[in-house]
Amino acid sequence: MGRVIGFELNSQEPEKAAEFYAKVFGWEIAIPHWNYWALTTGDDKKLGINGGIGKGPHDFPFGTRIQIEVDSIDEAISKAKESGAIIVRDKMEFDEFYLAYMVDPTGLGFGIIQNK
Repeated sequence: MGRVIGFELNSQEPEKAAEFYAKVFGWEIAIPHWNYWALTTGDDKKLGINGGIGKGPHDFPFGTRIQIEVDSIDEAISKAKESGAIIVRDKMEFDEFYLAYMVDPTGLGFGIIQNK
Protein backbone atom coordinates (compact mmCIF):
# COMPACT_ATOMS: atom_id res chain seq x y z
CA MET A 1 0.00 0.00 0.00
CA GLY A 2 1.38 3.42 -0.94
CA ARG A 3 1.50 5.91 1.93
CA VAL A 4 1.73 9.69 1.69
CA ILE A 5 5.00 10.56 3.39
CA GLY A 6 5.49 14.19 2.45
CA PHE A 7 4.68 17.09 0.21
CA GLU A 8 6.60 19.28 -2.18
CA LEU A 9 5.97 22.96 -2.83
CA ASN A 10 7.30 24.27 -6.14
CA SER A 11 8.09 27.95 -6.50
CA GLN A 12 10.18 30.10 -8.77
CA GLU A 13 11.37 31.84 -5.57
CA PRO A 14 11.97 28.92 -3.18
CA GLU A 15 14.08 30.91 -0.70
CA LYS A 16 11.34 33.53 -0.37
CA ALA A 17 8.71 30.80 0.02
CA ALA A 18 10.80 29.05 2.70
CA GLU A 19 11.12 32.31 4.64
CA PHE A 20 7.35 32.84 4.41
CA TYR A 21 6.42 29.40 5.79
CA ALA A 22 9.05 29.62 8.52
CA LYS A 23 7.75 33.01 9.66
CA VAL A 24 4.02 32.28 9.40
CA PHE A 25 3.90 28.66 10.62
CA GLY A 26 7.21 28.22 12.46
CA TRP A 27 8.39 25.49 10.10
CA GLU A 28 12.07 24.56 10.34
CA ILE A 29 13.89 25.00 7.05
CA ALA A 30 17.00 22.88 6.37
CA ILE A 31 20.05 24.01 4.45
CA PRO A 32 19.27 23.40 0.76
CA HIS A 33 20.47 20.24 -0.93
CA TRP A 34 20.04 19.83 -4.71
CA ASN A 35 18.32 23.25 -4.68
CA TYR A 36 15.68 21.75 -2.37
CA TRP A 37 14.86 22.98 1.14
CA ALA A 38 13.56 20.21 3.44
CA LEU A 39 10.77 21.35 5.80
CA THR A 40 9.96 20.12 9.29
CA THR A 41 6.37 21.12 10.00
CA GLY A 42 6.14 20.06 13.64
CA ASP A 43 6.90 17.53 16.32
CA ASP A 44 7.24 14.01 14.87
CA LYS A 45 5.21 12.70 17.83
CA LYS A 46 2.15 14.52 16.46
CA LEU A 47 0.12 13.51 13.43
CA GLY A 48 1.31 15.24 10.26
CA ILE A 49 3.88 15.14 7.47
CA ASN A 50 7.00 17.03 6.54
CA GLY A 51 7.92 18.21 3.09
CA GLY A 52 10.11 20.48 1.08
CA ILE A 53 10.31 23.50 -1.18
CA GLY A 54 12.16 23.49 -4.47
CA LYS A 55 12.48 25.64 -7.55
CA GLY A 56 9.79 24.34 -9.85
CA PRO A 57 10.87 23.07 -13.29
CA HIS A 58 9.52 24.49 -16.55
CA ASP A 59 6.76 21.84 -16.67
CA PHE A 60 5.64 22.37 -13.04
CA PRO A 61 6.81 25.89 -12.07
CA PHE A 62 4.29 26.36 -9.22
CA GLY A 63 2.15 24.00 -7.20
CA THR A 64 1.98 21.30 -4.58
CA ARG A 65 2.54 17.57 -4.98
CA ILE A 66 2.20 14.79 -2.46
CA GLN A 67 4.95 12.19 -2.23
CA ILE A 68 3.82 8.55 -2.01
CA GLU A 69 6.21 5.90 -0.72
CA VAL A 70 6.02 2.50 -2.45
CA ASP A 71 7.84 -0.81 -2.13
CA SER A 72 8.61 -1.00 -5.87
CA ILE A 73 8.78 2.18 -7.93
CA ASP A 74 8.91 0.23 -11.19
CA GLU A 75 5.72 -1.66 -10.31
CA ALA A 76 3.96 1.53 -9.18
CA ILE A 77 4.92 3.35 -12.39
CA SER A 78 3.69 0.43 -14.49
CA LYS A 79 0.34 0.22 -12.64
CA ALA A 80 -0.13 3.99 -12.81
CA LYS A 81 0.53 4.04 -16.58
CA GLU A 82 -1.87 1.13 -17.12
CA SER A 83 -4.48 3.12 -15.19
CA GLY A 84 -4.07 6.24 -17.33
CA ALA A 85 -1.29 8.23 -15.62
CA ILE A 86 1.35 10.16 -17.55
CA ILE A 87 5.03 10.16 -16.60
CA VAL A 88 6.38 13.68 -16.07
CA ARG A 89 9.82 12.58 -14.83
CA ASP A 90 10.74 8.92 -15.13
CA LYS A 91 12.57 7.13 -12.33
CA MET A 92 15.50 9.19 -11.04
CA GLU A 93 18.16 7.88 -8.68
CA PHE A 94 19.34 9.81 -5.64
CA ASP A 95 21.67 8.79 -2.80
CA GLU A 96 19.01 7.17 -0.61
CA PHE A 97 15.93 6.79 -2.82
CA TYR A 98 14.39 6.62 -6.28
CA LEU A 99 11.84 9.25 -7.33
CA ALA A 100 9.42 9.69 -10.24
CA TYR A 101 6.80 12.33 -10.99
CA MET A 102 3.48 11.51 -12.62
CA VAL A 103 0.10 13.05 -13.39
CA ASP A 104 -3.05 11.04 -12.74
CA PRO A 105 -5.87 10.78 -15.34
CA THR A 106 -7.61 13.82 -13.80
CA GLY A 107 -4.54 16.09 -14.00
CA LEU A 108 -3.28 15.86 -10.40
CA GLY A 109 0.49 15.65 -10.03
CA PHE A 110 2.19 13.35 -7.53
CA GLY A 111 5.57 11.87 -6.73
CA ILE A 112 6.46 8.24 -6.11
CA ILE A 113 9.39 7.40 -3.83
CA GLN A 114 11.13 4.08 -3.17
CA ASN A 115 13.80 4.04 -0.48
CA LYS A 116 16.91 2.04 -1.29
